[in-house]
Amino acid sequence: MSAILPAGTPARPLRVAVIGAGPAGVYAADILTKSEAVTSGALTVSIDLFDRYPAPYGLIRYGVAPDHPRIKGIVNALHKVLDRGDIRFFGNVDFGTDLTLADLRTHYDAVIFATGAIKDADLNIPGIDLEGSFGGADFVSWYDGHPDVPREWPLEAKEIAVIGNGNVALDVARILSKHADDLLVTEIPDNVYEGLKASPVTDVHVFGRRGPAQVKFTPLELRELSHSKDVDIVLYAEDFEFDEASDEAIQSNNQIKTMVGTLTNWIAEQPEDLSELTASRRLHLHFLHSPVEIHDDPAHPGKVTGMTFERMQLEGTGNARGTGEFVDYPVQAVYRAIGYFGSALPEVDFDHSKGVIPNEGGRVLDTAGSPVPGIYATGWIKRGPVGLIGHTKGDALETITLLLEDRETLPAAPAPAPDAIVALLEGRGTGFTTWEGWLALDAHERDLGGRAADAGLRRERIKVVPRDEMVEISRAGVAAQV
Repeated sequence: MSAILPAGTPARPLRVAVIGAGPAGVYAADILTKSEAVTSGALTVSIDLFDRYPAPYGLIRYGVAPDHPRIKGIVNALHKVLDRGDIRFFGNVDFGTDLTLADLRTHYDAVIFATGAIKDADLNIPGIDLEGSFGGADFVSWYDGHPDVPREWPLEAKEIAVIGNGNVALDVARILSKHADDLLVTEIPDNVYEGLKASPVTDVHVFGRRGPAQVKFTPLELRELSHSKDVDIVLYAEDFEFDEASDEAIQSNNQIKTMVGTLTNWIAEQPEDLSELTASRRLHLHFLHSPVEIHDDPAHPGKVTGMTFERMQLEGTGNARGTGEFVDYPVQAVYRAIGYFGSALPEVDFDHSKGVIPNEGGRVLDTAGSPVPGIYATGWIKRGPVGLIGHTKGDALETITLLLEDRETLPAAPAPAPDAIVALLEGRGTGFTTWEGWLALDAHERDLGGRAADAGLRRERIKVVPRDEMVEISRAGVAAQV
């Protein structure tokens, strides 16, 4: 049985491993370093942050649309935390492959899982597996230059359906409908630019099951739709239904009031004759449509050629029920964007129905429902993929508070020396990257953008996509400094 660890001292800091270097993991590490116990000198900590990718930032780098104006602010905040030097970053290290739970137990007194959720939630309707039916999360990973997805994406459809009424659905629809040249000011990789440039798309349809007052996106996401050049937004009067719950939500919630106001203004300004719209592309927003079936036809067996929806009506509570009226739309591609879903981790219990690690306030639970000493969770893998990135701060605070409460009863790591984990990874030939390596890769990506800008393409940076190239640049940059 492991010895009991007393509160950390300068001679023996509390060793903590955080698995996942996205916002959730960085926030957890930052909150721990700034806790009263640490700042008062009552506790010393030593924190290592691990990520399966060679670069940090997780969802910010690989899950948020590149044309979001708020990205830079969040990246800058995360950068400042990791650039202080009191939290070590180990990239290109995959938990379950390069490191096991036993390894972490050997070298750390506590482990925090902050691995997020990257898979698409399922949409179980007929035709979902047809060619041309995609997961929105997979598409986001592609246009964000994720190193583990194919470099090419089949952008062949003129008419596209996007299923969902959350921020991801709007991101997917906006990127699909936006002209590629307007994305050159972002960090999209060259392969993404070329793919979007060749897209023949003319119409992107976004479908939500409930009404305008029940949408799950935010005012910022909605307003960004109107910033796309040469893209008309199209709405339909028959979709604007409000029940008692809708009216109450509009009156009591400023965010909902703002979004409904924006939508109603847009439809009021829209010409009655849609043929008067002049843009080369159109982004249609549909409400009160429930997906029923994706279908092909004899001329194109196995390929998406259309989709059937049932018209819905609100029932007074904000929920919707079917009307028995069905409508078909000709589309050649369908993107489901109805939410993300977490992935199970080796050696850690997992709730496959909710897509989370079972936990109580952040304390990970075993199959019997008892807390596992020294094991914690935070972020989407803790509570599911709900809320905005900023919500993960409060989530991390809850987890860190419990960890600090437990600190005097944590099972002590038998080999806590900071150099021990470095020796382990090097001995296994992991090819891990570091914070200094990320700074080298970051500078390289900015340099690529600068070269493009010199050629008149207005690029701030260009993402490096292949994993091996990212690792090579990172490690070479560090070696050059030694």
